[in-house]
Amino acid sequence: MPAAYLIVEMHVTDPEGYQAYMAEAPAAVKAFGGEYLVRGGRHEALEGDWQPHRVAMLRFPSFEQAKAFYDSEHYTRVRALRAGKTDYFNMVLVEGVAAPV
Repeated sequence: MPAAYLIVEMHVTDPEGYQAYMAEAPAAVKAFGGEYLVRGGRHEALEGDWQPHRVAMLRFPSFEQAKAFYDSEHYTRVRALRAGKTDYFNMVLVEGVAAPV
Protein backbone atom coordinates (compact mmCIF):
# COMPACT_ATOMS: atom_id res chain seq x y z
CA MET A 1 0.00 0.00 0.00
CA PRO A 2 1.55 3.33 -1.01
CA ALA A 3 2.10 6.16 1.44
CA ALA A 4 -0.01 9.30 1.18
CA TYR A 5 1.08 12.91 1.40
CA LEU A 6 -0.63 16.04 2.62
CA ILE A 7 0.74 19.10 0.85
CA VAL A 8 -0.14 22.43 2.41
CA GLU A 9 0.43 26.03 1.41
CA MET A 10 -0.53 28.82 3.74
CA HIS A 11 -0.08 32.46 4.52
CA VAL A 12 0.14 32.96 8.26
CA THR A 13 -1.05 36.44 9.20
CA ASP A 14 -0.91 36.05 12.99
CA PRO A 15 2.36 34.22 13.78
CA GLU A 16 1.94 34.51 17.55
CA GLY A 17 -1.60 33.15 17.46
CA TYR A 18 -0.57 30.41 15.00
CA GLN A 19 1.90 29.05 17.56
CA ALA A 20 -0.94 27.27 19.41
CA TYR A 21 -1.80 25.34 16.23
CA MET A 22 1.87 24.50 15.62
CA ALA A 23 2.22 23.22 19.18
CA GLU A 24 -0.83 20.92 19.02
CA ALA A 25 -0.79 19.64 15.43
CA PRO A 26 2.19 17.23 15.76
CA ALA A 27 0.40 15.06 18.35
CA ALA A 28 -2.63 14.73 16.07
CA VAL A 29 -0.39 13.86 13.12
CA LYS A 30 1.58 11.27 15.12
CA ALA A 31 -1.61 9.65 16.46
CA PHE A 32 -2.44 8.58 12.89
CA GLY A 33 1.05 7.44 11.93
CA GLY A 34 1.96 10.66 10.16
CA GLU A 35 5.20 12.56 10.11
CA TYR A 36 6.29 15.97 8.94
CA LEU A 37 8.66 16.02 5.98
CA VAL A 38 8.51 19.79 5.50
CA ARG A 39 7.26 22.36 7.98
CA GLY A 40 8.09 25.85 6.79
CA GLY A 41 11.72 26.40 5.95
CA ARG A 42 13.43 27.87 2.97
CA HIS A 43 11.78 27.37 -0.42
CA GLU A 44 12.12 28.72 -3.95
CA ALA A 45 9.76 28.52 -6.93
CA LEU A 46 11.73 26.98 -9.80
CA GLU A 47 9.02 26.98 -12.47
CA GLY A 48 5.62 28.58 -12.89
CA ASP A 49 4.15 31.42 -10.92
CA TRP A 50 3.28 29.66 -7.67
CA GLN A 51 4.61 31.79 -4.80
CA PRO A 52 3.49 30.20 -1.52
CA HIS A 53 4.31 32.03 1.69
CA ARG A 54 4.80 28.83 3.69
CA VAL A 55 4.75 25.14 2.71
CA ALA A 56 4.31 21.97 4.73
CA MET A 57 4.30 18.34 3.63
CA LEU A 58 3.34 15.34 5.73
CA ARG A 59 3.57 11.61 5.02
CA PHE A 60 1.06 9.03 6.27
CA PRO A 61 1.21 5.24 5.90
CA SER A 62 -1.83 5.29 3.58
CA PHE A 63 -4.45 7.51 2.00
CA GLU A 64 -6.99 6.12 4.47
CA GLN A 65 -4.81 6.97 7.49
CA ALA A 66 -4.39 10.53 6.24
CA LYS A 67 -8.15 10.90 5.77
CA ALA A 68 -8.76 9.44 9.23
CA PHE A 69 -6.34 12.02 10.65
CA TYR A 70 -8.03 14.91 8.87
CA ASP A 71 -11.54 13.81 9.83
CA SER A 72 -10.66 12.93 13.44
CA GLU A 73 -12.14 14.69 16.43
CA HIS A 74 -8.58 15.41 17.60
CA TYR A 75 -7.53 17.27 14.44
CA THR A 76 -10.90 19.01 14.19
CA ARG A 77 -10.14 20.61 17.57
CA VAL A 78 -6.58 21.45 16.47
CA ARG A 79 -7.80 23.03 13.19
CA ALA A 80 -9.96 25.40 15.21
CA LEU A 81 -6.77 26.82 16.76
CA ARG A 82 -5.67 28.24 13.41
CA ALA A 83 -9.00 29.95 12.64
CA GLY A 84 -8.38 33.61 11.87
CA LYS A 85 -4.59 33.15 11.97
CA THR A 86 -4.06 32.69 8.22
CA ASP A 87 -5.04 34.55 5.07
CA TYR A 88 -5.33 31.18 3.35
CA PHE A 89 -4.62 27.53 4.19
CA ASN A 90 -4.78 25.15 1.21
CA MET A 91 -4.32 21.41 1.69
CA VAL A 92 -4.33 18.57 -0.82
CA LEU A 93 -4.09 14.83 -0.11
CA VAL A 94 -2.28 12.76 -2.72
CA GLU A 95 -1.47 9.06 -2.83
CA GLY A 96 2.16 8.23 -3.43
CA VAL A 97 3.64 5.76 -5.88
CA ALA A 98 3.67 2.11 -4.90
CA ALA A 99 7.22 1.06 -4.13
CA PRO A 100 8.73 -1.35 -6.66
CA VAL A 101 8.92 -4.96 -5.51
